[in-house]
Amino acid sequence: MYADITIKAHCHDPAAVQTILLEQQAAYKGMDVQTDTFYQVADGMLKLREGNLEHVLIHYKREHMHEVKRTEVLLYLKNPSPETVQLLYGEVQVLGQVKKRRKIFFIDNVKFHLDQVDGLGTFVEIEAIDLNGSIGVERLLEQCSFYRELLQLEEEDLVDDSYFNMKSHI
Repeated sequence: MYADITIKAHCHDPAAVQTILLEQQAAYKGMDVQTDTFYQVADGMLKLREGNLEHVLIHYKREHMHEVKRTEVLLYLKNPSPETVQLLYGEVQVLGQVKKRRKIFFIDNVKFHLDQVDGLGTFVEIEAIDLNGSIGVERLLEQCSFYRELLQLEEEDLVDDSYFNMKSHI
């Protein structure tokens, strides 16, 4: 299990964000075409992500803090499938899907997503990750704040909801 702090915002100029990230020597990992399938579980959220770069089963609990989200994540890394979900969780109800094209960048422990989400538009996410508890929440918050300012993400563009929840409210 690992923890992260995430900021998500509407992105009006993805090319400008990408330029800033590359100027900061961000490592570009590629374009991932993802389908996230969400399942009903008793505790937290469960999603099966099927992409050409990231193919994982993610069980997470999210706490909303001011302008950011703190998440505890359990990640299954061995090419999961809908059958894996059934094996681990039994019969669970599919809640829905989100499809997106995601450009992935890294600077140290901070992951950046430039997302084009079907039916929702373009977003940027900053995800400061602590894989083993050695970084701490305060440092993760500092990193998110620094990159939010660097990428010029305005208060009115911040998004407090998941893509799945946003799609559910359309």
